[in-house]
Amino acid sequence: MENTPENNLPEEPVTSAENPAPAENNEDLTHLEAQLADVEVPELAELTPEAELEALRAENAQLNDDLARSRADYYNLDQQYNNYVRRSKTEQLSAKQVGKADVVEAMLSVLDDIEAARQAGDLTDGPFASIAAKLEQVLENRYAFKRFGVAGDPFDPQFHEAVMATPAEVEVETVLQVVQSGYQLGDTVLRPAKVIVANPQ
Repeated sequence: MENTPENNLPEEPVTSAENPAPAENNEDLTHLEAQLADVEVPELAELTPEAELEALRAENAQLNDDLARSRADYYNLDQQYNNYVRRSKTEQLSAKQVGKADVVEAMLSVLDDIEAARQAGDLTDGPFASIAAKLEQVLENRYAFKRFGVAGDPFDPQFHEAVMATPAEVEVETVLQVVQSGYQLGDTVLRPAKVIVANPQ
């Protein structure tokens, strides 16, 4: 077989796109190195032991301050709750006392009639006398109700209201006559007794 000019061409090395030439690889790496050289990478500052200790102390102080504030907030909240409980109990007792006083005050005119009938001698016996006594006993036992104002008692402006005064042979101001009985509920005076007072001469 004869050698033709086409057959005598030198063979060229075959390269593929997947395996670029080493020179091209070097150019790519050089290009990447140039790009990375422009990027500034921050250097991590390393703390000295003294600086790290100082930072930990500052953090510890802040945590202690936060803890103290939390404890103070808790203490204040606990005090507010305790005050609320005490105030609620006091208000509850006060409301009960006011309710009792309202009930008894509504019955004062009835109690006055019972006392007037007793003084007139109409409550010596019989069913009405028994009912009146039972009513007064219930008020006394359940509500600490008490009638006051008796001739001969020392005059006390807290319990007595003077409607008239007359000189008499007494050493201190004294109740001479009770015009209208007074009533109290526990330590609360619902109505002072209206009295005639005897003054020392």
